[in-house]
Amino acid sequence: MALLGRRTAELHLALASDREDPAFVPEPFSELYQRSLYQSLRSSVGRTFRQLGTAVGRLPEGAARQGAERLLVSREALLARFEPLLEGKIEADRIRCHGDYHLGQVLHTGKDFVVLDFEGEPARPLSERRIKRSPLRDVAGMLRSFDYAVHASLQEQQARALLGPEQVGSLESWGRRWYLESAGAFLAAYLETVRGAASTEGARIVPPDEGSLGLLLEVYLLDKAIYELRYELDNRPDWARIPLAGILGLLGPIEGGGAG
Repeated sequence: MALLGRRTAELHLALASDREDPAFVPEPFSELYQRSLYQSLRSSVGRTFRQLGTAVGRLPEGAARQGAERLLVSREALLARFEPLLEGKIEADRIRCHGDYHLGQVLHTGKDFVVLDFEGEPARPLSERRIKRSPLRDVAGMLRSFDYAVHASLQEQQARALLGPEQVGSLESWGRRWYLESAGAFLAAYLETVRGAASTEGARIVPPDEGSLGLLLEVYLLDKAIYELRYELDNRPDWARIPLAGILGLLGPIEGGGAG
């Protein structure tokens, strides 16, 4: 995972290296862009909550339905996580990114990684896929993919009756530990590579301050999980518990929101 983090950083640095082609020249964050991002996130939440409100009664009883009910009463707490985007300009550049970055888009050769499929999310119009964004959006996509790998594997083995109920709790704890270790190794290597290049290449594709870095990473993790939830509600309701758990885990205990 550390190697994948380094290769991801090198990918983003390469995408940010063209200073002549207008389609690839990095552009700084602006307050106007941050407001546009904020409004886009609010719209995404609105669409998702309308869809979730309609679907909640059809979700499987248990973790999926309970998670949906908890999230539906936590809308304002979720929206509040995006408000810091309006509180000051973020000092970082926006670049052309991969756009649909997850474990399914990389091949392990045995010694290294090859990155595939640079067309972005097929459901989005081409004009939207060409918008320059923080590369932390790709980072968040990969981190969510790690989380999916754990839950999808356990869910599949339960469906095939390879795991009994008494085993699931223990394996979920081990899966959570694997996720945290893998995500930590990936993110540490990514940031070390990007920040190492900043002193020699002038790259500033991630914010230098931890506050802005943490804000963007959380915003994009939530955005990705919200997108995943819409996808699962449309295609695999039995899997909705995975993004629901991801969103609620990022929100944490919520006073007065019913999600504590």
